[in-house]
Amino acid sequence: MKKILLAAAIGLATTTANAQLYESNVHQGEFGVAIGLGHYFGDLNTSASISRPKFSGGIFFIKQFNKYAGLKVAADYSRLGYSDIYSKNEVERRRNLSFNSNVWEASLSGYFNFFKFIPGIEGYNYTPYVSLGVGVFTYDPYAYLGGQKYFLRPLGTEGQGRDTSVKTAPYSTMGVSFPLSVGFKYSINENINVFAELTYRFTNTDYIDDVSTTYADPNSFPTLPDGSPSPEFLLQDRSYETGTPIGIKGRQRGNSLQKDAFATLHFGVSINLSSYKCPPNK
Repeated sequence: MKKILLAAAIGLATTTANAQLYESNVHQGEFGVAIGLGHYFGDLNTSASISRPKFSGGIFFIKQFNKYAGLKVAADYSRLGYSDIYSKNEVERRRNLSFNSNVWEASLSGYFNFFKFIPGIEGYNYTPYVSLGVGVFTYDPYAYLGGQKYFLRPLGTEGQGRDTSVKTAPYSTMGVSFPLSVGFKYSINENINVFAELTYRFTNTDYIDDVSTTYADPNSFPTLPDGSPSPEFLLQDRSYETGTPIGIKGRQRGNSLQKDAFATLHFGVSINLSSYKCPPNK
């Protein structure tokens, strides 16, 4: 009987201590770092393949309003790229276009924990979460020709700024993103969390890959002084490397009806910002 009473007393004391910790621990937020992989989806990856991921990383700060909801500020980097040579579609392989781009993004998102999250308190030290927000990002696609790097936007590969029949102005190197994240985090102790997060970004641009509408008039790409083809001409239609050129003026080069997108899978560590409130006097 004494052992039972002792066990009950210990259990009651533990429960009381946990309850006091639960009530006194105020999770103010967290800041952290993450690394992982990024992938692009668009006119050069119409099948939504994830076969060519590239490096991605970021930093963030979360202001927690209560044990569920918060506001997240993040800065992320992703290197994106793809090539028609990876496509299973014969027409796309014949098109033979490719790109790479460094993407820098700043975003603001609403953040929601599905479970009450109290770092360091057993039973409340893990939660799946979701966030949705808006961001701005910069991009500047480039490709290689003969081992030399060329940024594609200044070349007007779809006739922007050089073909008078094309009304489209050169596209901006800045876009708007709408990041949707799902993740899971676990607090190792009251100070440190580990997490995994998948984020898909809808965007307002179709030019992350420099491909969107139709081929321009080949005559709008003048030759070099020695009469040889200019880099602009050789990069706007690279089908000559796979056979007879297909870049006829007005022929479809991309799909302007669908915007480009990109996603990241991050793994990281965050540091908790917590405070404590004194329990009321009894």
